[in-house]
Amino acid sequence: MRERVEPASQYAWIVYAAAMLMVGALAGYVLALQGGTRTAAAAPPAAAQSPAAAPVVDEAQLRAYRDILARDPKNVQAAVGAGNLLYDAQRYPDAIGYYQQAFAGNPSDINVSTDLGTALWYSGRADDALAQYQKSLAINPTHGQTLFNIGIVRADGKQDYQAAIAAWEQLLTTNPGYQDVSRVRSLIANARQKLAR
Repeated sequence: MRERVEPASQYAWIVYAAAMLMVGALAGYVLALQGGTRTAAAAPPAAAQSPAAAPVVDEAQLRAYRDILARDPKNVQAAVGAGNLLYDAQRYPDAIGYYQQAFAGNPSDINVSTDLGTALWYSGRADDALAQYQKSLAINPTHGQTLFNIGIVRADGKQDYQAAIAAWEQLLTTNPGYQDVSRVRSLIANARQKLAR
């Protein structure tokens, strides 16, 4: 015998569905605020190496993204949002799957591609990061953040200073207005010093 559904219970489902729609809209708004490409650094931040010091992820927001993806696995915005939350909390290996899901859904999104490469780098996967950055360059061969990150991984992950210099020089040539030109020039000078040894 089937259990009878009380009218109040039916309204609860309507309220739940409306709440989930609002969470989806909020997630889209948050994604718009969180846009941009992440920057690779010479090594993962110290907090990433010490889980106790790592930033805490907003579990409620992450759960909302996961709920959206459970209903709609092709929701690129939710996958990017989950990836960004995990990346910003320095949970790089956890972010990778979400970035891969987002990139599969929108393979022309250079920011997702580059963020995926950076999460791979911070997870200790230099070769995979470089392979992902090549996918980014296939989308836009002059993307400044990708070229910057390639130089970092080439220099610090592969000790290939010549390739790092080439990436950074290409960055300066193709992006003369790059926001951190002095840092790039300093990185080039340091790499040249290492080559001279």
